Amino acid sequence: MTTTTDIRPGDLTDERVVRLLTDHLTDMFATSPAESVHALDVSGLAVPEVTFWTITEGDVVLGCVALKEIEAGHGELKSMRTDAAARGRGLGARLLEHVLDEAARRGYRRLSLETGSQEFFRPARTLYAKYGFRECGPFAGYELDPNSIFMTLELEP
Repeated sequence: MTTTTDIRPGDLTDERVVRLLTDHLTDMFATSPAESVHALDVSGLAVPEVTFWTITEGDVVLGCVALKEIEAGHGELKSMRTDAAARGRGLGARLLEHVLDEAARRGYRRLSLETGSQEFFRPARTLYAKYGFRECGPFAGYELDPNSIFMTLELEP
């Protein structure tokens, strides 16, 4: 029997989700100086302008992603994470495609993100570039930071 993956709204009170987000923050603080970590914790994800999803396989939470509305027509990709044990399965691409579809459904004209400049983040940057994201300057209150790379994608109207 083959188990399929499913993307659905994430439950921020689910201990499996909390563990995934804790692992995410642990990696961010281990890789970047504290002042350069812009990852959201559970409370940062539990606000009205953020929509949060998980990707699961049966009862196993494999990853997560969030979409934050910056302003009308402009969203930000946040909290993209695949559990270390599930990497290499294309789950990050599935999560990104889900957010791109949702951004289009909402009528966004632009989707932006901040990621790290360190080698650890190269796979993520490569994925984003594959989907058409290009480097840009800081947006939405971010400031220039040698530990951050800002990327954006103009969406079809």
